[in-house]
Amino acid sequence: MIDADLATRLRTAGLPWRPASGDRFTIPTGDFAGEVFVVAEMTIEVQDVPGGNSVFKFNGTTEWALDSVDARRVLWLPREDQLRDQLGEAFVGLGAVSGGFAVTLSDGSRHLDIDAERAYARAVLHLLAAS
Repeated sequence: MIDADLATRLRTAGLPWRPASGDRFTIPTGDFAGEVFVVAEMTIEVQDVPGGNSVFKFNGTTEWALDSVDARRVLWLPREDQLRDQLGEAFVGLGAVSGGFAVTLSDGSRHLDIDAERAYARAVLHLLAAS
């Protein structure tokens, strides 16, 4: 997973985010700093109850309650597939190298890091800086 520093650099460089189910994010300041959250749709179950009625059960439990957080306070932690999608046709390949992975782009640049997700993030940063 990319860290908050790399995610902040992506946001500052202009990586767009339209939150969707499955997206990871963090709240970099305050009581939740360092915690990773996942956008998820709550499961809704229809259950028959005595008397012929049905109830819609909203399943899910939390250890704490958080009403809402302004979107400007959260930081998206894009996944590997999301970063690869951002590269589009500029993506040539991903390969293992000593100590990690390298992403190669069509402009001949290589972007190395300790894991594939971070290498993709560095490649996206390169493309955003070039545009």
